[in-house]
Amino acid sequence: MIIPSIDLQSGKAVQLIGGKDFAIDGGDPQNWANEFGLASEIAVIDLDAAMGKGSNRETIVQLLKGRRCRVGGGIRNIDDALFYLDAGATQVIIGTKATPEFLEHLPKHRVIAALDTRHGEVVVDGWATNTKAPIEEKIALLKDFVGGFLVTFVELEGRMNSIDIERSRYLKGLCGDVPLTVAGGVASTEEIAELDALGIDVQVGMALYSRKIGYAESVIAPLVKRIPEGPWATVICNEHGVALGLAWSTLESIQLAFKEQRGIYYSRSRQQIWRKGESSGSTQQLLRVDLDCDRDAIRFTVRQNGTGFCHLGTTTCWGNSEGLTKLEETINDRKQSAPIGSYTSRLFTEDDLLHSKLIEEAEELTQAETPQRVTEEAADVMYFTMAKLAKHGLTLSDVAQELDLRSRKISRRGGDKKP
Repeated sequence: MIIPSIDLQSGKAVQLIGGKDFAIDGGDPQNWANEFGLASEIAVIDLDAAMGKGSNRETIVQLLKGRRCRVGGGIRNIDDALFYLDAGATQVIIGTKATPEFLEHLPKHRVIAALDTRHGEVVVDGWATNTKAPIEEKIALLKDFVGGFLVTFVELEGRMNSIDIERSRYLKGLCGDVPLTVAGGVASTEEIAELDALGIDVQVGMALYSRKIGYAESVIAPLVKRIPEGPWATVICNEHGVALGLAWSTLESIQLAFKEQRGIYYSRSRQQIWRKGESSGSTQQLLRVDLDCDRDAIRFTVRQNGTGFCHLGTTTCWGNSEGLTKLEETINDRKQSAPIGSYTSRLFTEDDLLHSKLIEEAEELTQAETPQRVTEEAADVMYFTMAKLAKHGLTLSDVAQELDLRSRKISRRGGDKKP
């Protein structure tokens, strides 16, 4: 898969050639993160820190909110590595300090060792110092201490002449089961697809920023390689992972979906682009795009508006929703339509009522002893919790996102009860 790169200098997204020659001022990195976060994990690289010229820490923390990002550049002490992991980075990228003695203090699966090479020899200190160490030695030394390698071909970086596929294949063999990401010189989506077929991710910057290759085309490149003719089966899910239905996508529909961040598909019966909800009003906000493991299907995660996905007026093509999804729909509907003075209306207008019910039901849950009572009281707590969320314009997906963020923390509180 593609790993888009956001390289930071003085709070801006930039692109350099060979790590030193300024080429592109990309402006506000949030704009790129909004685009790249739709379908990819993002590599956020602090060039200032890598070169010893400052830090973009505050900018990076903002980029981490609501996105999957690996963070690197100038992380040369354990405290900085833990800071970014606690802030929500999926992994930290360690370059100059990538030694067994340093890495053993960090969780293996949350660390990527950056091996920047110039003609096969590892360079450090923002690519300024040649260690003369062959990359083969570094991989052998570090592979038991990391959850991934990032190998950058510095002599190719930013030049868009082509990445070294055969060299990448060779390095993948050395890495074995440790995931490998390569960077430097990518010039086409075909290269991305070829590397993906080898089990290698590719980090891309210049080709995306210069628009030599399109982001949507890069994301689906592995799919095109496997099934070039299209259209491609597209499973549509809501924010809770519940399947709403099946549709079909073409390159054109995917490009439009990425551009407009809406549910846009291809109608095989009408043989034309289908913008979901254009006539019914049941539109979709596109939240995320994923390829399946075999690279022969797509998943669109959407926020569904209106009556539902199905043309029959149901939430899904298999009928109406159930469980928490149904409860969330019901509460939000009642928030808008409950008669004035009704109990539901009072929950949203009388702060004291909702406050007291939350405390009451939570207390009853703590006192429940049998499985049946625990289930019943937990259901009550969920109902009033979701009413509280709806009152503030929040959803269960917001809670899930917060839980995902917390799961990445390394530093933990004791968890003792408060006095």
